[in-house]
Amino acid sequence: MSRKRTPEFREEAARVALSSNQPRKVVAADFGVSVGSLNRWVSQYREREGSSPNDDAQKELARLRREVRELREERAREADGTAHSKKGGSLLCEPKAVKFQFVHLQRENHSIAGLCRAMSVSESGFFAWRNRPTSKRQREDMVLLAHIKSIHYANYQSYGRGRMKDELQEEGICVGEHRVARIMKQNNLRIVRSQKFKRTTDSDHKHNISPNLLDGDFAATAPDQKWAGDITYLWTGEGWLYLAVVIDLYSRRVIGWSASRRMKKDLVMDALNKAIALRKPPAGVIFHSDRGSQYCSNKFRKLLAKYKFEQSMSGKGNCYDNAAVETFFKTLKAEMVWKIAFQTRDHAKKELFKYINGFYNAKRRHSYLNGLSPIKFEKRAV
Repeated sequence: MSRKRTPEFREEAARVALSSNQPRKVVAADFGVSVGSLNRWVSQYREREGSSPNDDAQKELARLRREVRELREERAREADGTAHSKKGGSLLCEPKAVKFQFVHLQRENHSIAGLCRAMSVSESGFFAWRNRPTSKRQREDMVLLAHIKSIHYANYQSYGRGRMKDELQEEGICVGEHRVARIMKQNNLRIVRSQKFKRTTDSDHKHNISPNLLDGDFAATAPDQKWAGDITYLWTGEGWLYLAVVIDLYSRRVIGWSASRRMKKDLVMDALNKAIALRKPPAGVIFHSDRGSQYCSNKFRKLLAKYKFEQSMSGKGNCYDNAAVETFFKTLKAEMVWKIAFQTRDHAKKELFKYINGFYNAKRRHSYLNGLSPIKFEKRAV
């Protein structure tokens, strides 16, 4: 009896035809039979197995859908892991507790089994972690996190672990710097910075230049010995807004500031007048600035002479000769300006008022002032 006639041969050919991705014509040629015979054997096999072509199609469709779902979940997990990596390091390098926390947060978007595989942790370990009672240390960390988040956002996301620790201790919370750093890292609480640039100093003019009386010495032993001024800029939905400030170099306090849509000499005069009204300075205060035309104008010089200031100017092309004010501008932009999209110039002025008067002078901790704010530093000196 020919092998092609045996039930086993026909059943084998039918199974191959159903399980193989090859066309029926190819399978029939491999077995040396006609396509019609192969189709008949396939129908007989399906009747014996109690399945129909539609059942097989549904099973195959379910399998493909499952594979697509798993692939999508895998891509989503990779994207989540990449985002976490950019924010605070690779999850795969974190302790198991951090991985379990990630699985817990993402369980609504992906299967727990898939997340555990991606994090190289076991499902049983995850469920044990989730059902484990919260320890005393974990409860304390949760309380600390609430305080840290409050300070973080109240201070323009500008505090690292050192200043954060000082702020917590001032609130009466005894905590070490390393513990603060760990909690901030685990919860992606980072200092946020960015940058833009626009030239503001116009030294190409014919006004007289004053000598550099400071000569790089920005230290002062008391308030109202040395003042410094400069101009910077902010972009708004209405165009540029220019900001002029006057800083007391003793405490680094902003004692006068003015903002305007135009960078004219009246801008710096308005800032200086506000500083004079606040401090009522004695004769002989050194006022230092760059060589910009606004500070070299006759009207500005007359204002300085009226209140008996001694004018000082930076060396040509040397931005470090006014480093104290440049440092303030850098801090202002990193902590506030680059984080806010100002819709209007008035919007920017309101935010400047809140930052300078409500935060920078009154609350912000300065490393130069041993962790004190400018106003507290001045009060301590009295």
